[in-house]
Amino acid sequence: MGERTRNVIDIVSLTKRYGRTVGVEGLDIGVGEGEVFGFLGPNGAGKTTTMRCLVGLLRPTAGRVRVLGRDPFSEHLRLAPSLGYLPGELRLYPELTGRETLRLLAALQGAPARLQDELCERLSLSGADLDRTVRAYSRGMKQKLGLVQALQHEPELVILDEPTEGLDPLVQETFYALLAEVRAAGRTVLLSSHVLPEVQRTCERVAIVRAGRLVTVGSVAALREARARKVRLTFADGLGRRPLGAADRWSPAWHGDQAVLMIPPDRTVAALRELLALPVRDLTVEEAGLDEAFLDLYRNGMVVRTGPDDQNNQNNRNRGTPP
Repeated sequence: MGERTRNVIDIVSLTKRYGRTVGVEGLDIGVGEGEVFGFLGPNGAGKTTTMRCLVGLLRPTAGRVRVLGRDPFSEHLRLAPSLGYLPGELRLYPELTGRETLRLLAALQGAPARLQDELCERLSLSGADLDRTVRAYSRGMKQKLGLVQALQHEPELVILDEPTEGLDPLVQETFYALLAEVRAAGRTVLLSSHVLPEVQRTCERVAIVRAGRLVTVGSVAALREARARKVRLTFADGLGRRPLGAADRWSPAWHGDQAVLMIPPDRTVAALRELLALPVRDLTVEEAGLDEAFLDLYRNGMVVRTGPDDQNNQNNRNRGTPP
């Protein structure tokens, strides 16, 4: 068994309240070194609150947060050179130029911006663009500037909230390439996104939160495997909608002579035996995509059993020993 990496992010029983309003409650998440980790949930689920705790903008009400082994609130200045952060609502000084903005943010990060020129070139921010004031920038240009400032100092941990919002498809491809390079360098990314195919493409593991509480943590592959199979049947007799026997319990969606069912994985084989007794011309079975898995989990509030590494990390945290 390979040696497990240390946790770059360690969240134990994190609770943050705003008066009587609960932002997050009892959150437990560990993110290992070199991971690209997805953080999923709709607006109001607690993602932004959690990320603000991770970068030291909020102090937890209860629980413990450690980033690179440090408390991000009390040790923010020590951590800043090692962190890159792109907030979901990026606010910049409109009177500054793009170049001045990057220079200011590099100074606040406290680390050399060695990758600034390369990132500007790859993200198509020209010299003329950088000499314009930010108030003249489009949404996409501001987002590109935000990505440059988050990555320009080669941080050990990058926290990105909806990073491709406003980017055109070509720039999105460049972003995915940059993300792969960050991971290949052994650095860590926490990525929050509502674009589920993006998470499926870039992340190995994800956490799903609902109403401030953790629904599940697991690998993308395990989440897809645990969810229902999409079974698509096309009938040969042209009669269209018809009874499917016991399979009707899964509420088939009909499109002419084709029925689509979402069947639990442990019932798929038995269901197929029954369905193949009907006049079927064609049949396909597909894994659920992450979007279907997410909606299923979120709708039902189910918890998927974590893998061995997740459970080991949780046991270590419960014992108070490092993972």
